Parts: sequence; structure tokens; C-alpha cells
Amino acid sequence: MTTIKKILLLLSAGVALMLAAKVQACVDAVVLVHGNTASPSSWNNTYNYLRSKGYQAADIYRPNWGSKTCAACNDHNGSEETPVRNAIISALNNSCTGKIDVIGHSMGATLAAQQIDKLGVASQVDAFVGVAGAFRGLLSCGVYPFNVWNSTCGSAGLSVSSPFLDSIYGVRFGQRVYSIKSNIDQVVCSSGSCLVYGVHSSRIWGENATYTFALGHFGLQTDTAAQQYNLIK
Repeated sequence: MTTIKKILLLLSAGVALMLAAKVQACVDAVVLVHGNTASPSSWNNTYNYLRSKGYQAADIYRPNWGSKTCAACNDHNGSEETPVRNAIISALNNSCTGKIDVIGHSMGATLAAQQIDKLGVASQVDAFVGVAGAFRGLLSCGVYPFNVWNSTCGSAGLSVSSPFLDSIYGVRFGQRVYSIKSNIDQVVCSSGSCLVYGVHSSRIWGENATYTFALGHFGLQTDTAAQQYNLIK
């Protein structure tokens, strides 16, 4: 084999490796939506796990929404919506696959679901994962319009059968939909029961699967990073 042929073969192999690396590196952008009064850093375990699996920092979006000092003030209307909506739009615009995955914790799960519905982009969400969400409402908030004592439990909040929850009921939030839940969740099950009309409140209608862990409300977010990754990969 001539020297020129050897050089051409080496160049071809190098180009092939580069192309393979680019293909492997192309993943859905991921939007991680934190819960009520939390912050983007609450996703650090998930963020670091995704990075260990080859995701780049630019592939991961962590919107920062809501008051950090007044949990009862936050709901699914107005200023809380904007950061989440903008993150979903940016992720879609920059995702090399043209699709995104969305993972929401607690109130961030229902807020992310709402924005997907409002934007009409469910067909571009490859996987939606609701972690410790209250998709069927919080019994501690009462049944709308009775015993609705703050914004979080109000018409745009998480009281059972609130206008907000009714507006997203039955809506599809992605091509694949999953829930991660617990029967010892201090928030979703704070009333002594996790069930709303016989169904665990963290379960999502039409979901592909649901997973139960013996973890608290915040542990469901921080300690299930591997499961979250397996659901979106």
C-alpha cells in the first residue's frame, strides 16, 4: 500500500470517527422545571447525571420561576409561567433533534405541563416525566371552590377540581408520559392519603408507566436521577 493510500485511509477513518461522535452527541434538549420556592440547583443531581451520560451544558435548561419566600403566593398564572415557557421555546429552537424532553418536580410538573399545552408543542416533546406532581390536586388544598385559602390552592392552583387542573385534565404532554411517585410523599400525601377520587394524585392520565419509590417529596427529585435518565433516553 502506498503512503498516499495510507494517508487517505487514515483521513477517512478520522472523518468517520468525527461524524460518529457528532451523531452520538445529538440528544434531545432537556428542560428541568423545579418545584414551588425551589431553585434550578435543586436539579443538580439530575444535571450532573445527564452530564455524565454525554449531555452538554447547552443541552440542559433549568428555568428559575416563582417566589422563593412565599410558597402560598405561587400558582400557574402570570409571572410564574414566563420563565418556563421561555425555556421550552429556547430548548426547542436549539435542540439538534428538533425535540425535547421535559422533567418537572412537584408544582413544576404541572406548570411545565400547562406550558406544553399552551404552546401546543406536545408532539415535539419526546418524553414528559412528572416527579411528585399533584396532577389531580392536593387534598390539603380542599376541593375547589371550598377551603381554597391561598393562591397555590386557588383557581390557578392545586385545589382538587380547580379550573386550572380541569383545563389540563386529559391533555397529552408528550409522545411518552411517565410519573414518579411515592406513598410517603409529605406534600402530595400530607392529608394522610395520596388518593384523589381513588387515584394517586401524582399519576398522569394516559401515562405510559408510573414508578413508585419509598422516598419523600424532595427525595423523589434528588434520588431518582438514574430513573429520570432511563425514561428520557
